[in-house]
Amino acid sequence: MATQPIEQENPLREGTRLEAATEPCTVVIFGASGDLTRRKLMPALYNLMHEQRLPSSFAVIGVARREKTDESFRDEMQQAIAEFSRTKIDQSVWDSFARKIYYLRGDFNDAGTYSQLQLALARCEQRHGTLGNCIYYLSTPPETYDEIIEGLGRVGLHRPDEKRKGWKRIVIEKPFGHDLATARQLNARVATVFEESQVYRIDHYLGKETVQNISVFRFANGMFEPIWNHKYIDHVQISAAEEVAVGSRAGYYDTTGALRDMIQNHMLQVFALIAMEPPVAFDADTVRDEKHKVFRAIRQIQPAEVARYTVRAQYAAGSVAGKKISGYLEEPGVNPKSTTETFAAIKFFVDNWRWAGVPFYIRTGKALARRITEVVIQFRKPPQILFDEKSAGTIDPNLLVLRIQPDEGISIKSEVKLPGQRVRIRPVTMDFRYGTSFGVEIAEAYERLILDCMLGDSTLFTRRDGLEKTWEFVDKILDGWRQQDLKKLPQYEAGTWGPVEAQELMKRDGRQWRRQ
Repeated sequence: MATQPIEQENPLREGTRLEAATEPCTVVIFGASGDLTRRKLMPALYNLMHEQRLPSSFAVIGVARREKTDESFRDEMQQAIAEFSRTKIDQSVWDSFARKIYYLRGDFNDAGTYSQLQLALARCEQRHGTLGNCIYYLSTPPETYDEIIEGLGRVGLHRPDEKRKGWKRIVIEKPFGHDLATARQLNARVATVFEESQVYRIDHYLGKETVQNISVFRFANGMFEPIWNHKYIDHVQISAAEEVAVGSRAGYYDTTGALRDMIQNHMLQVFALIAMEPPVAFDADTVRDEKHKVFRAIRQIQPAEVARYTVRAQYAAGSVAGKKISGYLEEPGVNPKSTTETFAAIKFFVDNWRWAGVPFYIRTGKALARRITEVVIQFRKPPQILFDEKSAGTIDPNLLVLRIQPDEGISIKSEVKLPGQRVRIRPVTMDFRYGTSFGVEIAEAYERLILDCMLGDSTLFTRRDGLEKTWEFVDKILDGWRQQDLKKLPQYEAGTWGPVEAQELMKRDGRQWRRQ
């Protein structure tokens, strides 16, 4: 059952309203010659300007080690936007945007770079009226974070201008630490220069439209919140499957793995929105307080329990979408004796009143059958005493599916009677899709998150205490895996849904992963 298209508010009218609330600022992108800047950050900024969501007093300074001029950097960014932006380049918009883009060549460990940046920011303030407001975006490898933070602090670029009530904010990309100890070290290092209110730890999953809609769906619909608990929900599944293999990221990935790369950040953040208690208000501190409470309530999986509650595996050679894939251990840049997991699945519990006894299952992997990220809420089956199973058929449990990507939307599976004299029961699905229902292209996650940072809204960003709690949960599992000391991990054929051990994880409980 498809929903009818809904009349959409004029995005330009909405953009004008947002611009009025967005203060002038300069965005400084460290790592401006990198892939993230080309594919995500600059296209996001351009799209925001295209839709009139940026303040007129605005500038961008790209900082990187390569030799470039303002003009060559602008040309590169124009090509990147033409390739990766969801909107086509409008020449008049691009001309206006290009005039606000500058480039600074500098090494991140060179004190002179930050002195030059100080001068460049002053020029932007004079030319564009940015009022000294500034966002520093660390689009760099994590090993450079310390030197950039120290460099900014050394010349005072972290301090807001108190006379003009200006502000400085820093956006830090994942991975934020490699384990609990390094995450705490990085948090402590950041805290020596920036206040916590200035720090925006970005997780692009939280900017996705369907992820944002989880809270609205739960708390704005009176029919769901009363049944959002252990009395009515049998279990929750969260899946993030990728078709792609590790590819060019093999060197990085072999030191990271699926647990660190996906579960510690993206998937546990989505889990928190599903599991948290209703906040008393939708402001940053209140929402993040509730997320922190649910992180604290996760039952820790002790090292001796990992064999019971977790699965890890590596993909073997196979075929994905008709393309042959080499096994993980044959990938260039991967240690042939590596025990880094490309697939991970976890079963865990939340020890609080709402979720007592309800298992949460999380799985993620590379080189799987198809790309999909979704949350499945499976409700408890009603007793079948009213219907004869032989004649009516088996009653399937009701499902609520929140599709995060691709084909963003929501579906509800329920049971109905087939037409005819006999009582025969079959499942049907009511389906809502963002693209067809609203008739507009969904904005990229980075657009929302960058704009929120400009507005000073940190609701969709990770707070220090929440970050450390997720690492605490993951660290226990990593300790258990190290103690197992496996010489070789279980294998699964590329292009399948993962190892048989993941199916067994649920089968032992009389459950199964949702069929895709």
